[in-house]
Amino acid sequence: MSDHALELQIAWQRHVAPSTDLLDRVIARHREKHRRYHNVAHVAWVVRNVETLAGDLTATDHALSDEALAVAAAFYHDAVYEPRSPARANERASARLARRDLAGMGWDEQRANAAGDMIEATADHLDPASPEVAVLFDADLSVLGADPAGYGDYTRNVRAEYAHVSDDDWRSGRSEVLERLLERPTIFATEPGRARWEERARANITAELELLRSG
Repeated sequence: MSDHALELQIAWQRHVAPSTDLLDRVIARHREKHRRYHNVAHVAWVVRNVETLAGDLTATDHALSDEALAVAAAFYHDAVYEPRSPARANERASARLARRDLAGMGWDEQRANAAGDMIEATADHLDPASPEVAVLFDADLSVLGADPAGYGDYTRNVRAEYAHVSDDDWRSGRSEVLERLLERPTIFATEPGRARWEERARANITAELELLRSG
């Protein structure tokens, strides 16, 4: 078992369900050949940072009321990932899978539906409806605040996933996404997220935009 798989198994059994039958299926999805960034390493990174941020918030007066909900959503948020799909289609499909699987594992309908709603909200990472959603958003975006080498790996791997897109269209579309992020008052929704990643994320995004604009 790889280090990522073991880490995910521990988090799954702690927060989601004792049985790992469905976890194995989720991990298999993240091992699909076309995934260069949205893979097992990514889902492990997001789950890890959900737990980290939940711990940070527990040390304040903003502790999560349902950490397991945020962790479950992290496991499933990219379970369906096809770069050629229309906007929001991957999030909707991942949400449907999460609702079905969580209900099948005995989660009550309200919590299973909440996890699906959280996953759908990752389509734009805007206006989190709860602290759990805010933590999921920040964990998913935390790669933006990686060190320069890690950020470079991220951008190269995402570009590889979109190899079917022309260079001109990539530069245009990617620049638009990055510009919208910089226009936000803050990229990260939680105070721990801002403290950990905001400054570095803005520097990384600015540097990438300069490269994109230079052609």
